[in-house]
Amino acid sequence: MRVNREKVISFLLVLPSIAAVGIFIYAFILWSVRVSLSQWKGLLPDYTFVGLANYIGLFNDPRFQIDIRNQAIFTVLFMIGCLIVGLALAILLDQNLKGESFFRSVYLFPMAISYIVTGVVWRWLMNPAQGSRLSGLNLLFDQMGLDFLVNRWHTTPYWGIAFIALPAVWQMSGYIMALYLSGLRSIPQELREAARVDGANEIQIYRHIILPMISPVTLSAIIILGHISLKVFDLILAVAGKQLQLDVPAIYMWQTTFDGYFFGRGAAIGILLLISVAVLVIPYLRWNLKTEESL
Repeated sequence: MRVNREKVISFLLVLPSIAAVGIFIYAFILWSVRVSLSQWKGLLPDYTFVGLANYIGLFNDPRFQIDIRNQAIFTVLFMIGCLIVGLALAILLDQNLKGESFFRSVYLFPMAISYIVTGVVWRWLMNPAQGSRLSGLNLLFDQMGLDFLVNRWHTTPYWGIAFIALPAVWQMSGYIMALYLSGLRSIPQELREAARVDGANEIQIYRHIILPMISPVTLSAIIILGHISLKVFDLILAVAGKQLQLDVPAIYMWQTTFDGYFFGRGAAIGILLLISVAVLVIPYLRWNLKTEESL
């Protein structure tokens, strides 16, 4: 009787949270799905059912095709950059350097800054102005005699979106460093010493022992970075404003919904973004659950 009473009390304690999640997350997701299947365009709701017409129209839209290309370029460069820089910083800090706490805080600091602030700063650093109007990184390259590095940054045709990944990598690589550093510190020193006794050098130790052992950290980092990249919005607007060559699905969704009042198509873009995130997160959650059950 006492056990049943405790179960009831526990359920009543979490009931408000369950209700809030059910209403403000899953109910709104279902409502967004319903809107994406309607022809709602304008300020007045119109729930006339049109099936998958909004989704089909998106994939036939040249702008959305540009968005997918830009999103793919940004995601790949963002993830690779963060993983490489984060791992390199973690390996450096794992050498028991003096002032490790200071450097760890310095590397993590950019993560505490919002994407808007980061975008404003990097908009000046990546100023594409040429000639006598050089500033930011271009001016630094010019003063150092590295004229071949002076470029138009995010205004470069076709590949402009690739340079938007630079401030994103700068901001998130410290967080990936923290993930990798925790993984490196969890590896027993005895394994490294045993490998050294067997004649392995440091490169072989990292390649054959350490990196395979921290592969779960890499997987977690990929999931987190992929989720962040799919939602990129404010960084691009802060750096370059609204430019078609830098357009991504999140910006298209905002303009379609709140500038064009085409709520049906805007909801369709939102659902596609949700599906993209789910494709990354759900397999990882299932793998993580199976791993915990096997322990």
